[in-house]
Amino acid sequence: MHALKADTHRKFGYTAPRLALKGALLDPAFRVLVCLRLCQAADQLAPNWRWLAVPPARVLYRLVSQLAGIEIPWRTQIAPGLALTHGRGIVVNAGARIGRNVTLFHGVTLGQRDHIDAQGRRHTLYPVIEDEVWIGPHAIIVGGVTVGKGSRIAGGAYVFEDVPPYCVVLGNPGQIVRRDCTPDVQNRYSEEDIPVAQAGHSAATAADTGINAG
Repeated sequence: MHALKADTHRKFGYTAPRLALKGALLDPAFRVLVCLRLCQAADQLAPNWRWLAVPPARVLYRLVSQLAGIEIPWRTQIAPGLALTHGRGIVVNAGARIGRNVTLFHGVTLGQRDHIDAQGRRHTLYPVIEDEVWIGPHAIIVGGVTVGKGSRIAGGAYVFEDVPPYCVVLGNPGQIVRRDCTPDVQNRYSEEDIPVAQAGHSAATAADTGINAG
C-alpha cells in the first residue's frame, strides 16, 4: 500500500493510517483513490486469496466511483502520489499512464484517439502523463501524446500533441505559452518521505514506477 501512503501524503502533507481513514470518510475523491489502491493491492495477492479479495473490492470501487462522479478504471497504471482536486467529472481511459505526484482537477479527461490507416486498420493511442504534471479543470488530453515532466495544462485546454517538460499549455487547441516553468506540486512526496519496504518484496511494480522521458 505504498502508493496509498504517497496519495495520503499529497493530500495532508504527511502520511498516517488515521489520515487515510479521515480522507476516505470525508472526501469523495480521496475515497475513490483509497478504493482504487485497495483493488490494485488485492490484485497483487496470491491466487488463493485474490479471487476472494478482488470481487468485493471492485464492487466497492464501482460504488464509490459512481457516487463521486469519477471514472478511473482500477487497472489504470497510476504511480504513487496522485492528487484529485475536487474530482467530480474526471474521466481517465484505462490505457492512459500517470506518473508520480500528478494533480488532476475536476472535469479532466485523459482519453484515447483512434487512427485509421490507409489499409483500413484501426490504431488506438493513449496519453502518457509524466511525473509532477498539473492538469487544470476541464482540460482534455487525447491520443498518443506525452505530457512532459513538471508541465502545467491550464483549465479548459485541449491537448493532442506532445508537450515538452516544464511547459505551460493554454487554450483550444493547446499552445505552449511558457517554457522552463516550475512544477506545481503541493505536498510533493519522495521515496525519502515514504520508504518502500524491501523485505519480502521484489522490484517495484509498474504502478509504483514514475514516468519520465528517457
